[in-house]
Amino acid sequence: MKKLICAKDVEALEKKGKKVFYIDCDTIITPSAKDVAKACGITFSTEARACGANAADAAKAFDGAIDSDMIYNVLKAMMDKGMLQDLFDPASDQPYAAEKDNSGIKLVRGNSVKYEVLDTGNPADKVFYQEIINSDDGSSMNAGFITIENCKFDWETTCEELYHIVEGTLTVTVDGKVYTGNPGDSVFFPKGAKLAFGSPNKMKAFYATY
Repeated sequence: MKKLICAKDVEALEKKGKKVFYIDCDTIITPSAKDVAKACGITFSTEARACGANAADAAKAFDGAIDSDMIYNVLKAMMDKGMLQDLFDPASDQPYAAEKDNSGIKLVRGNSVKYEVLDTGNPADKVFYQEIINSDDGSSMNAGFITIENCKFDWETTCEELYHIVEGTLTVTVDGKVYTGNPGDSVFFPKGAKLAFGSPNKMKAFYATY
């Protein structure tokens, strides 16, 4: 019977002042649980729990874990489809879900991105963004997503910016001339460019700045 260890289990152990989480070979540890364990200085160990441990030992090792194969299999299938991200990842207040590798590789799940309001100076503007790559990732550039819905606003670039339109229509007005970008199009702006962004519908783009 597989046992699932999530971030809440690690946090509960940390509150008890313990630094070792005993597991066995039938354990599945979620990425968020690993992140919390790393942050709390908690290590996972199989030394005190053999793979053939009896039910009583397993119960002690997996406080609050799912103990039904049927429930686990159903939830796991839903998780694989991205339907239960918040349930399996208690850090749901994070701006997006991502997987990281020690090599520096970072995979961001696009459908998990939560957008923040971009202050354009006009509270009525519907402009939202979320940065997903920055110096915290060891990157010299920044990148993220931006959406613009039925509005137009002035903008001056403070660095080089590149936008790739994912959906909707992007309008860029420079010196009275309007450039229109559609899904699949990309547009580059040099540092110091003065322009106006806009969209007659709802535009979504991936951006990178340097």
